[in-house]
Amino acid sequence: MTEFRDRREAGRRLAELVAHHMEESPAPEGLVAALPRGGVPVAFEVARFLGWPLDVVLVRKLGVPVQPELAFGAIGEDATKVLNPDVVRAAALTVGQVAEVERRQLEQLDRQAAVYRSGRPPLSVAGRTVVVVDDGMATGASARVACQVLQARDATRLIVAVPVATRSVVEDLRYDVEVVCPLTPDHMVAVGQWYRDFSQVPEEEVVQLLGAS
Repeated sequence: MTEFRDRREAGRRLAELVAHHMEESPAPEGLVAALPRGGVPVAFEVARFLGWPLDVVLVRKLGVPVQPELAFGAIGEDATKVLNPDVVRAAALTVGQVAEVERRQLEQLDRQAAVYRSGRPPLSVAGRTVVVVDDGMATGASARVACQVLQARDATRLIVAVPVATRSVVEDLRYDVEVVCPLTPDHMVAVGQWYRDFSQVPEEEVVQLLGAS
């Protein structure tokens, strides 16, 4: 089952595929935008291979209050959001409950921006190609919100690049953006099952990698 030793190794393998994709469909120089925290080590390798700058695109999962691991959507740092109406309906969430979860996650996004960028503004994406990188996609909600955030900031071309994602998620995303993904199983219990080492990425490592890029 395991395909990748760790996120850095997955990033190196992914970087070659992204570079090949860019050769087949050239674009002006752009940047790599990582979904923290797990996407940053992967994106660092992609950015280094391409020779492009690295930034983070901040998105938070919106979890059902009584079952936080069950996402009913995702939200970006500019309050752009994507909701899954089926989950909202199944969990019988009220408007007030949804708003409260959104408020808490926006507070976390503000905190993350301050920590990861050390007060710097986000890198400009206007008129540029942006490669959005994560360590994997189970539902694609976070990547979809990230793309909407970047489109609102006038990115001209978006490529979502992940080491692993379910086939259905990749096919759905390809209606809206380009996708590079070497591993597309039909079913996935968790992204971590495809990694030998899927330990949590500390914030200190995120800050270090962003600074090193």
